[in-house]
Amino acid sequence: MKRFIILVFASLFAFYGCKCSNNAPAETAAQQEDTPMAAIERYMTEVGGQYSPGTYCIPYAQVVATDESNPEDIRVWGIFQVENYNLEGDTLLCVSGGSHPGLMHVAKTADGYEVKSFDEVADGSLFDSTAKAIFLEHYDTFIKTQSNDTARKAVREKAIATYVSAHQIPAKLYKDYGWDAVTIPQV
Repeated sequence: MKRFIILVFASLFAFYGCKCSNNAPAETAAQQEDTPMAAIERYMTEVGGQYSPGTYCIPYAQVVATDESNPEDIRVWGIFQVENYNLEGDTLLCVSGGSHPGLMHVAKTADGYEVKSFDEVADGSLFDSTAKAIFLEHYDTFIKTQSNDTARKAVREKAIATYVSAHQIPAKLYKDYGWDAVTIPQV
């Protein structure tokens, strides 16, 4: 069940996709639908701008837990990723990106959903203490999620496939620097 929830959120995240340059495809009407995850995607698009630019910016998330009980503070704990890509032939080349674990605070406003703040886990020696403080009772699930490379790869590939399909990008492969190209699965 947990794996299904993580994959569903990743699929939604990828469907809403972001663009990092003027060469990127225009949004479709379905992509303009506003949800808490779409707000997080927009936020991660801004984060993606901190990295070396690419033609395409693909965010995805491994959601650990959500609390939607308060529409003014919808809380989404997870590992939020963003990667920038350039298309070379039929291959998306990853040029930059990063992982941002933490807690997103999203609010429903008159204009739609908006990320109000992000509590991000610190790097280095502060990682564990800040992760415990942010994830609270979800800490063990976070650690299991963070260390599951197979699940992360599956979520990433689903996000890339969904983004490529939604934007009709002629990519068949994706490639990280120093690694072999990987076939993008069909959605």
